[in-house]
Amino acid sequence: MLLHTQRGLTMWRRTVRSVLWEAKVLRGLFSTAQLANSAQVTSARSCCGVSGKKWVRPSGFDTGVKTYNSLTKQKEPLILAREGVATWYSCGPTVYDHAHLGHACSYVRFDILQRILSRLFGITVIHAMVITDIDDKIIKRGWEENVSPTVIARMYEDEFKKDMLSLKVLPPAVYLRVTENVHHIVEFIKGIIGNGHAYATKEGDVYFDIQSIGDRYGRFAGAVDAQGEPGTSIKRDPRDFALWKQSKPQEPYWESPWGRGRPGWHIECSTIASCMFGSQLDIHSGGIDLAFPHHENEIAQSEAYHQCGQWAHYFLHSGHLHLKGSAEKMSKSLKNYITIKDFLQSYSANEFRMFCLLTKYRSAIDYSDSSMSEARTSLGTISTFIHDAEAYMKGQLQCSPVQEAFLWERLAEAKSSVVKALADDFDTPRAVNAAMNLVYHGNRQLQPVSTSDGVARSPAVFGAIVSYLRDVLDLFGIDLLHSKQAEAVSSCGSLQGVVEQLTHFRSEVRAFALGHLDGPSTGSPKKRGLDPQRTRLLKACDTLRNDLVPLGVLIKDRGATSTWEITEGKQRGQRVHDKDQETSS
Repeated sequence: MLLHTQRGLTMWRRTVRSVLWEAKVLRGLFSTAQLANSAQVTSARSCCGVSGKKWVRPSGFDTGVKTYNSLTKQKEPLILAREGVATWYSCGPTVYDHAHLGHACSYVRFDILQRILSRLFGITVIHAMVITDIDDKIIKRGWEENVSPTVIARMYEDEFKKDMLSLKVLPPAVYLRVTENVHHIVEFIKGIIGNGHAYATKEGDVYFDIQSIGDRYGRFAGAVDAQGEPGTSIKRDPRDFALWKQSKPQEPYWESPWGRGRPGWHIECSTIASCMFGSQLDIHSGGIDLAFPHHENEIAQSEAYHQCGQWAHYFLHSGHLHLKGSAEKMSKSLKNYITIKDFLQSYSANEFRMFCLLTKYRSAIDYSDSSMSEARTSLGTISTFIHDAEAYMKGQLQCSPVQEAFLWERLAEAKSSVVKALADDFDTPRAVNAAMNLVYHGNRQLQPVSTSDGVARSPAVFGAIVSYLRDVLDLFGIDLLHSKQAEAVSSCGSLQGVVEQLTHFRSEVRAFALGHLDGPSTGSPKKRGLDPQRTRLLKACDTLRNDLVPLGVLIKDRGATSTWEITEGKQRGQRVHDKDQETSS
């Protein structure tokens, strides 16, 4: 597999406890009977024997990665219950409207993290995502559109999945809808009540009893002195939150021991994650805005149901996306969002990924034309280098002698730096910087000359660098070979052939014009006094080259030969002033 690390990952001996955890991870709790049985088995004891809020470092398989854990507010070794396997749950969308760039940023960032774990560190990631397809917003939207909430949910769920595919986000192992798991949710709530951590009201609502778990509430910032969600005066504590809500007239409902109703917001994730992974979870992810109250309440419910001291070992939170100059996150409620579809009219999925890679996943990120331009330029720099290196390997680009040993050293250095950066809390900016540094050194060695007869060539080292850069980009989900423009080319496959022939014809015209002089045979074309008719030919060649740039075709004159590439928007609308161009104007 690509990017194999050269150092062996530390292997931890698995203790008796880790073996028991493996059994729990393997045991699916998909049926109502299994959920009920799990509540009975775990109610007699604590899974981890932990009280209070203290995080306990899990025992098991050390991945060699350190990640920032929101539970401890510091970097911790990422240790998995099962060797080579990570169980990962993420909060999916509430499907009542179009997905926007704020959503895209979080999903793309975590997609990058999962790719790094699987493709660089050899971890099989079992990712489950919930689709919230019943919610106040969905019901309201259905009333506004005069259609069933189910129609609204299915329509926007389908659109969300298409948006994720267009952004090259790998789908989870399974999408799980709330409406298809309500029977599990009812049993989960019954288990929490049976363990003494929830209570039903005469109105038909069920609330989680915060006081019943003592000081265990408050893992994340914002939980202290929290006012809690709105509710009736029957709540025992203002912080108590709804597990089950009595249905209102004309609302969808399900039957339950407490009457007709539907699930609260937080209970769906606890139930569905438990149905998928049992009483222990390696990684839980989501946007930083979900840390409180959503993830706080998930922890309370799950540990109350399973009667364990540590349900999810690691919480990873992504930073908000802001429109530049605004302190507010991109949000539907604030009406300051850009839909994914609209964004992709101006930029590519590759460019958005590079935009995400240039900041750490847990940092806030500013969106603007200038930040997208930076991402586009970075991709363009890599793409141009790859094209030039390929031209050198083909013999189309003549260069001064290359310091081959130096480049092999820089390649080894880049490989080591990338692995170290990504093992340190998935530090993608540092990894990208290491790759760009390799490109810089490669470009410095590609110094074109008019003739290079007898000069030793070093194509192999450039082949190794190009292969590695493609591997790194593939690791991050960027495929330059299948960019938007490349796909357009493949749909009318003759374009590349046309450009090839056009460039060849232009090169012959230039060679003819440069090869017949009236003056001495030394010096530049102007100093050598080209025949006026031949000067016009050279100017026509320059004009053709510049006119093709806005159309996405970049021709570079390299001494006696020329190379070409189809660009991904990085040069469009600009005249090319390449230091290597040999023009007459």
